[in-house]
Amino acid sequence: MANLKEVRTRIASVSSTQQITSAMKMVSAAKFRRAQNAILGMRPYAAMLKDIIGDIDVEDGVQTPYHEVRRTDSVLLVVVTSNKGLCGAFNSNVIKEATSRLEKYRKAGCTKISMITIGKRGTEFFSKQKGLVKASYDDVLDNPQFDAISQICESMMLSYCNKEYDCIELIYNQFKNSLTQILSTEQFLPVTNGERKTKNGTLQAANTVDKNNEPRKNNDYIFEPDKVKIMQEMIPLTLRSQFYRVILDSLASEHGARMTAMQKATDNATELLKELRLSYNKARQAAITNEIIEIVSGSEALKG
Repeated sequence: MANLKEVRTRIASVSSTQQITSAMKMVSAAKFRRAQNAILGMRPYAAMLKDIIGDIDVEDGVQTPYHEVRRTDSVLLVVVTSNKGLCGAFNSNVIKEATSRLEKYRKAGCTKISMITIGKRGTEFFSKQKGLVKASYDDVLDNPQFDAISQICESMMLSYCNKEYDCIELIYNQFKNSLTQILSTEQFLPVTNGERKTKNGTLQAANTVDKNNEPRKNNDYIFEPDKVKIMQEMIPLTLRSQFYRVILDSLASEHGARMTAMQKATDNATELLKELRLSYNKARQAAITNEIIEIVSGSEALKG
């Protein structure tokens, strides 16, 4: 059994850690509420834009440079992680998925694979592979403004239109609630006819069926001036909104994951403190008992 001094030192150390994790949980809870409000306010707008574009695209076959489907020889992966750790498996899941996608495209014989990282954790990990990371935008997570994020998106759109890349994918954590984050891989470009890429890599229609798996009726929109000009304006806007939503999703997921992780750490520290205090009391009781035995033994020896 450890001596009293060692146990007291451990109790002080765990108590200090408990205070830190509890404070971090409260900070993450405040940030989480703001991030949650931001993503929940953004989703209806982004979903409506996507529905309108899907209706035009599916009905009339209206095409833009962003719809051009080419042979996948060059790929750009956009990996969204966090700038800080202590958020459970939030970053490791994204890094594992990105690594898996890299291996898949390399085995498929892609001649050019590049990556854009958003978040220091992803940047630090993938920068070890020379020539892989094309650009890093870690600062946008500290103050996510639509204008700054739109500039990143526009550079990716321009690269696609200039045929630098044949496919652009987004890898991030989609926010569901404070306890659950959904690892997602979405095809950003080319724009498909109301379709999205699921985790297993297959394309699934997003605008042609409703929640009950019944055909969704196209909305009766009135288009001014005409559908082609509207598509030319709305596709870039929709892509920028989609990319902004991805960043907000990742931020809300990060704060939720960190809040949950700090809560678990605080609970574990509380349990450990109970065990240490019990161990301390046992050690103290044993020490007192030994002292009493020594005093009694000495007294008996003097009497003899």
